[in-house]
Amino acid sequence: MATREIYETTFDEDVQTETESNQCPECNGWVTTNAIETICEDCGLVIDEQRIDHGPEWRPHDQDQRKRTGAPLTAARHDRGLSTEIGRRIDANGNELSKQKRQRLARMRREQSRGRFQSKAERNLAQGLGEIRRIASALEFTESVRDQACQLFRSAQTEDLLRGRSIEAMAAASVYGACRCNGLSRTLEGIVDAARVEQSRVKSAYKTVNRELGLPAQPVRPSEFIPSIASELDVSDAIRQRARRLAEEAESTSATTGVRPSGFAAACLYKAGHEEGRWLTQTEVAEAANVTTPTIRSHQDTLAELAL
Repeated sequence: MATREIYETTFDEDVQTETESNQCPECNGWVTTNAIETICEDCGLVIDEQRIDHGPEWRPHDQDQRKRTGAPLTAARHDRGLSTEIGRRIDANGNELSKQKRQRLARMRREQSRGRFQSKAERNLAQGLGEIRRIASALEFTESVRDQACQLFRSAQTEDLLRGRSIEAMAAASVYGACRCNGLSRTLEGIVDAARVEQSRVKSAYKTVNRELGLPAQPVRPSEFIPSIASELDVSDAIRQRARRLAEEAESTSATTGVRPSGFAAACLYKAGHEEGRWLTQTEVAEAANVTTPTIRSHQDTLAELAL
């Protein structure tokens, strides 16, 4: 009986209900209640209104950011960005802290640093992700590429690929792998210049990651290297556009299959410069593309055979 009384006095949020216990204070008419308001059906008096919106606060296209508090989660940190950072000399309002409070905060930071990592693997993950953030910042990568590189490093650690390899080499290999997966025109040498490890170790780490994880690496075309090398050589727009046409025409004939894209792009710029009256030397073009002068001469012969 008690259960029946409970259900008789409650209502569905989407269906209007009527009750005889609550009558309109104005006309003693029928009162109905829905999820928004309580009104009289006879005179239309609004007796009660629910002003709190219990619906979601996000918009339809904010599917990945349904968080009501705190900063969004990120793959660039070992704890997904949930750690707490303790200040040093000033409080949240910008006021100077006293000596006693600074000493207390110093002890809190020390204890937090000691308990920050639960295992050696978590410490290695934090070090690797920090190296990826540093490389991505030095090379001015977007956050999406940085997060992909961090996720790639996580996968490599999960598959136990860090055993016998340095964390710095695997971090640089993850950045290079993210570039290859997104089709970015970045050479391995450019990644190594920003890293803190030798090129041979990064190359070996990338081969392991590519083989074990099966990366969907996209082939990089020589035409994608034209803008960066042209900016390094400070050539005109006419030379840049002519070199890009040469590279795209060579790509359409499959002449660039199996060649180093940066070297072929440098050869296109060298040929375009001579056609436009800018007599670039093979040495400066090779240095801008980080290749050797015989590579430039070899690709020049290929362009001559294609009669481009």
